[in-house]
Amino acid sequence: MTQIIDGKKVAAEVLAECEAEISELKSQGVTPGLAVVLVGEDPASKVYVNSKVKKCAELGLHSEKIVLSKEATQEEVLEVVQRLNNDSAIHGILVQSPPPPQIDEEAIVRAIDPAKDVDGFHPENVAKLALEDPTGFVPCTPAGCMRLLQAAGIETSGANAVVVGRSMIVGKPMALLLMARGSDATVTIAHSRTKDLAGVCRQADIVVAAIGKPEFLTADFVKEGATVIDVGINRVEDAAAKKGYRLCGDVAYDEVSAKAGAITPVPGGVGPMTIAMLIKNTIKAARQA
Repeated sequence: MTQIIDGKKVAAEVLAECEAEISELKSQGVTPGLAVVLVGEDPASKVYVNSKVKKCAELGLHSEKIVLSKEATQEEVLEVVQRLNNDSAIHGILVQSPPPPQIDEEAIVRAIDPAKDVDGFHPENVAKLALEDPTGFVPCTPAGCMRLLQAAGIETSGANAVVVGRSMIVGKPMALLLMARGSDATVTIAHSRTKDLAGVCRQADIVVAAIGKPEFLTADFVKEGATVIDVGINRVEDAAAKKGYRLCGDVAYDEVSAKAGAITPVPGGVGPMTIAMLIKNTIKAARQA
C-alpha cells in the first residue's frame, strides 16, 4: 500500500508545538510578531496573506498586515521594510511574492534585517544554510518537506535523492537540507536542461518535484517504492470542476501513486506545511531577538 503523506495532519502537529511555544514566550513577556507586506491586490497573494494573518490570530501571535497599492514605488516599499526592521514588536518580516514589475524583489529581500527574514531568502541566511549554521532561517517550503519526510518515517541517510527544480525558494535549499549532516542523502539537482530527466529520476529513492509544470512527472520518472514529494501547486482549467478549474501538483498523482512507496497529495501535502514553518521561523526569530 502506498503511504499518503498527510500534510494537513503534520502541519496541525507543528502548529500545536507552535502554540505551546508562543504561550511559553508570552509567560516571559515576549509575544512573537510577524509583519506581512502585500504590494498590489494579486488575488492568490491576497488569499495567502489573509490565511497567514488568520493563523497568527488563532495562535496568539501579534501580526501586522500592510497593503500597498500596485502603483507603490520601490522607495515606498523600502520605507515600510525599514520601519519594520526598527520595530521591536515585529520579529519576522515577509514581503509577499511576486510584487508588481516596478519592484526589484531582490533589493527588497536584501533590505530586510537578516534576523527578521523568516522567509530565509536573505543572502546571509542562504549562507548560514550552506554552512549548516543553526541560527539562520530555512525557507519555509523546503523546511516543511523535511518535516514531512521525518513524520512519514522516510530514511534519508544514504538515500539517493533527486530534486527537480533549482530555484532559490525550493530547489537549492531543499538540496542543501537533504545533503546536510544528519540528513546525509546523496543529492542530484535536476532541471529543464537535464539530459534524460526521467532516467535520472528513476535512480532516486526520494524525488522532490518543484518544477512548476502541471503533472509533468509521470510514472516513467519514478522507480517502484520511491518516495515522491510534490511541491507544485498549479491551477488547471477543468470544465467538469465546479469552479471551472482544479488544483494539481507537478506530479501525475494517479499514475505515480500506484507506483510510489509514499507520496504527498496536492492539495493537502506540502502546502499546509509552508505556513506552519513560517510560524515556526517567527517563534525562532523572537527567541533569538
